[in-house]
Amino acid sequence: MGFIKEFKEFAMKGNVMDMAVGVIIGGAFGKIVSSLVGDVLMPLIGKLTGGVSFVDLFVNLGDGNYTTLAAAKEAGAAVFAYGQFIQNIIDFLIVALCIFLMIKGMNKLSRKKEEPAPAEPEAPKGPTQEELLAEIRDLLKNK
Repeated sequence: MGFIKEFKEFAMKGNVMDMAVGVIIGGAFGKIVSSLVGDVLMPLIGKLTGGVSFVDLFVNLGDGNYTTLAAAKEAGAAVFAYGQFIQNIIDFLIVALCIFLMIKGMNKLSRKKEEPAPAEPEAPKGPTQEELLAEIRDLLKNK
Protein backbone atom coordinates (compact mmCIF):
# COMPACT_ATOMS: atom_id res chain seq x y z
CA MET A 1 0.00 0.00 0.00
CA GLY A 2 2.93 2.35 0.65
CA PHE A 3 4.12 2.08 -2.97
CA ILE A 4 0.79 3.29 -4.34
CA LYS A 5 0.74 6.20 -1.89
CA GLU A 6 4.31 7.19 -2.85
CA PHE A 7 3.48 6.95 -6.55
CA LYS A 8 0.36 9.07 -6.10
CA GLU A 9 2.36 11.76 -4.25
CA PHE A 10 5.02 11.71 -6.99
CA ALA A 11 2.49 11.91 -9.82
CA MET A 12 0.57 14.75 -8.22
CA LYS A 13 3.60 16.95 -7.52
CA GLY A 14 3.58 20.25 -9.38
CA ASN A 15 6.76 19.53 -11.33
CA VAL A 16 5.40 16.33 -12.85
CA MET A 17 2.13 17.98 -13.83
CA ASP A 18 3.96 20.98 -15.31
CA MET A 19 6.18 18.64 -17.30
CA ALA A 20 3.15 16.71 -18.62
CA VAL A 21 1.50 19.93 -19.76
CA GLY A 22 4.77 21.01 -21.37
CA VAL A 23 5.08 17.74 -23.29
CA ILE A 24 1.50 17.98 -24.57
CA ILE A 25 1.86 21.62 -25.62
CA GLY A 26 5.30 20.87 -27.10
CA GLY A 27 3.79 18.11 -29.26
CA ALA A 28 1.09 20.43 -30.54
CA PHE A 29 3.62 23.21 -31.11
CA GLY A 30 5.82 20.74 -33.02
CA LYS A 31 2.94 19.97 -35.39
CA ILE A 32 2.38 23.67 -36.03
CA VAL A 33 6.07 24.27 -36.73
CA SER A 34 6.27 21.18 -38.97
CA SER A 35 3.33 22.50 -40.97
CA LEU A 36 4.94 25.94 -41.16
CA VAL A 37 8.15 24.40 -42.49
CA GLY A 38 6.64 21.80 -44.82
CA ASP A 39 3.62 23.70 -46.12
CA VAL A 40 4.73 27.34 -46.10
CA LEU A 41 8.48 27.86 -45.96
CA MET A 42 9.85 24.93 -47.97
CA PRO A 43 7.65 25.61 -51.01
CA LEU A 44 8.87 29.22 -50.93
CA ILE A 45 12.50 28.09 -50.63
CA GLY A 46 11.90 25.57 -53.43
CA LYS A 47 10.49 28.35 -55.62
CA LEU A 48 13.52 30.54 -54.89
CA THR A 49 15.91 27.71 -55.74
CA GLY A 50 14.17 26.88 -59.02
CA GLY A 51 12.03 23.99 -57.81
CA VAL A 52 14.80 22.03 -56.09
CA SER A 53 13.44 19.88 -53.29
CA PHE A 54 16.03 19.30 -50.60
CA VAL A 55 14.51 15.95 -49.68
CA ASP A 56 15.20 14.57 -53.16
CA LEU A 57 18.91 15.46 -53.16
CA PHE A 58 21.08 12.34 -53.09
CA VAL A 59 24.26 10.80 -54.40
CA ASN A 60 23.99 7.34 -55.90
CA LEU A 61 26.68 5.09 -54.44
CA GLY A 62 25.75 2.14 -56.67
CA ASP A 63 25.98 1.37 -60.38
CA GLY A 64 22.46 2.26 -61.53
CA ASN A 65 21.21 5.59 -62.79
CA TYR A 66 18.21 6.92 -60.87
CA THR A 67 16.46 10.23 -61.38
CA THR A 68 14.74 10.36 -58.00
CA LEU A 69 15.56 9.23 -54.50
CA ALA A 70 12.34 7.22 -54.37
CA ALA A 71 13.36 5.28 -57.49
CA ALA A 72 16.81 4.57 -56.07
CA LYS A 73 15.38 3.37 -52.75
CA GLU A 74 12.79 1.25 -54.54
CA ALA A 75 15.58 -0.45 -56.52
CA GLY A 76 17.48 -1.02 -53.27
CA ALA A 77 20.45 1.05 -54.40
CA ALA A 78 22.92 2.41 -51.89
CA VAL A 79 22.46 6.18 -51.72
CA PHE A 80 23.83 9.06 -49.73
CA ALA A 81 20.61 11.01 -49.09
CA TYR A 82 22.05 14.32 -47.89
CA GLY A 83 18.92 16.27 -48.84
CA GLN A 84 16.93 14.92 -45.91
CA PHE A 85 19.77 15.97 -43.62
CA ILE A 86 19.62 19.52 -45.03
CA GLN A 87 15.83 19.47 -44.55
CA ASN A 88 16.24 18.38 -40.91
CA ILE A 89 18.76 21.17 -40.26
CA ILE A 90 16.36 23.74 -41.72
CA ASP A 91 13.52 22.30 -39.63
CA PHE A 92 15.66 22.52 -36.48
CA LEU A 93 16.69 26.12 -37.15
CA ILE A 94 13.10 27.18 -37.75
CA VAL A 95 11.89 25.37 -34.60
CA ALA A 96 14.69 26.96 -32.56
CA LEU A 97 13.82 30.40 -33.96
CA CYS A 98 10.11 29.94 -33.20
CA ILE A 99 10.82 28.82 -29.63
CA PHE A 100 13.24 31.72 -29.14
CA LEU A 101 10.66 34.24 -30.39
CA MET A 102 7.92 32.67 -28.28
CA ILE A 103 10.00 32.75 -25.09
CA LYS A 104 11.20 36.27 -25.83
CA GLY A 105 7.58 37.40 -26.27
CA MET A 106 6.47 35.66 -23.08
CA ASN A 107 9.33 37.24 -21.14
CA LYS A 108 8.39 40.65 -22.48
CA LEU A 109 4.76 40.16 -21.44
CA SER A 110 5.61 38.84 -18.00
CA ARG A 111 8.29 41.41 -17.24
CA LYS A 112 7.00 43.62 -14.50
CA LYS A 113 7.39 47.33 -14.60
CA GLU A 114 10.85 47.99 -13.28
CA GLU A 115 10.62 49.59 -9.90
CA PRO A 116 12.94 52.50 -9.23
CA ALA A 117 15.89 51.72 -7.02
CA PRO A 118 15.30 52.63 -3.39
CA ALA A 119 16.70 56.02 -2.49
CA GLU A 120 19.74 56.32 -0.27
CA PRO A 121 18.70 56.21 3.35
CA GLU A 122 18.51 59.68 4.76
CA ALA A 123 21.03 60.73 7.35
CA PRO A 124 19.67 60.64 10.88
CA LYS A 125 18.13 63.93 11.86
CA GLY A 126 19.90 64.18 15.19
CA PRO A 127 23.49 64.81 16.09
CA THR A 128 26.05 62.37 14.75
CA GLN A 129 27.90 59.91 16.95
CA GLU A 130 31.00 62.12 16.89
CA GLU A 131 29.02 65.15 17.99
CA LEU A 132 27.46 63.23 20.87
CA LEU A 133 30.86 61.95 21.99
CA ALA A 134 32.31 65.46 21.83
CA GLU A 135 29.37 66.75 23.90
CA ILE A 136 29.89 63.99 26.50
CA ARG A 137 33.61 64.79 26.62
CA ASP A 138 32.89 68.49 27.16
CA LEU A 139 30.38 67.68 29.91
CA LEU A 140 32.93 65.45 31.66
CA LYS A 141 35.57 68.17 31.39
CA ASN A 142 33.31 70.69 33.06
CA LYS A 143 32.62 68.48 36.09
